[in-house]
Amino acid sequence: MKSILLVRHAKSDWEGRNLSDFERPLNARGHRDAPMMATRLMKSKILPQKIVSSPAVRAWTTAGYFAEAWGIDRQSIQPCPAIYEASVNTLLETVNAFDNQYDLVALFGHNPGITMLTTALSGREIGNMPTCAVALIGFPFHDWREISFNTGDLRLFDFPKNTLL
Repeated sequence: MKSILLVRHAKSDWEGRNLSDFERPLNARGHRDAPMMATRLMKSKILPQKIVSSPAVRAWTTAGYFAEAWGIDRQSIQPCPAIYEASVNTLLETVNAFDNQYDLVALFGHNPGITMLTTALSGREIGNMPTCAVALIGFPFHDWREISFNTGDLRLFDFPKNTLL
């Protein structure tokens, strides 16, 4: 069975006025929240086999923190330019193209796409995913190409300021 971990990038820095949106780095809170959230997932024994990320600096850096916490070589993170500013349909196409050798893939991206994809895949309205939020969705399929809207089960939704855990 396939599962996807959708991760919105950690909090970014808006101070660099000369930087493009693509080049925006994480701010201090982002550098703190990303390792914390990755550690929470480790404690829950959630460890993806593959990491796919937008190459935008804030998403790529967030993915790097998670990879480090999970003991995954940062060099093995797969950049996917289509994730940056992607529509929900483009994100679904990205998921459908995942290699079937992986049963759990982590996808690092941006809003509004990540929130929309989480809602579309699970059929659950989660509101707006805060920065560095994670959503684990499971599917009753063995092939990524079978995944479509409203076919997943939202198994975990967490974010840095969540006090319910």
